Amino acid sequence: MIHHIVMWKLKDFAEGKSKAENAIILKKKLEGLKNDISEIVEIRLGLNIESEYSNFDAVLHTYFESFETLEKYQNHPKHNSVAEWIGKIRDLRYCVDYEF
Repeated sequence: MIHHIVMWKLKDFAEGKSKAENAIILKKKLEGLKNDISEIVEIRLGLNIESEYSNFDAVLHTYFESFETLEKYQNHPKHNSVAEWIGKIRDLRYCVDYEF
């Protein structure tokens, strides 16, 4: 099993919306991928509830059966569309993939 974790620091304002508005849209878009991409075993996006001392605004936890299914997810057109939009609303992105 592969655990794919991505964290983002969002821009204060992007694509005509506030950080808080984009965070909610981000959650809906990413969690909605479960309906379109069969390789996803589980997907959850957590939004930061504390901002004074935190560095990131959102964290994605996604699980896949193998590196091959992770690769299919990463190359899927629906994922690429969401990723392109995320590129417009984020300042920073960090990712970790590990097998367990």
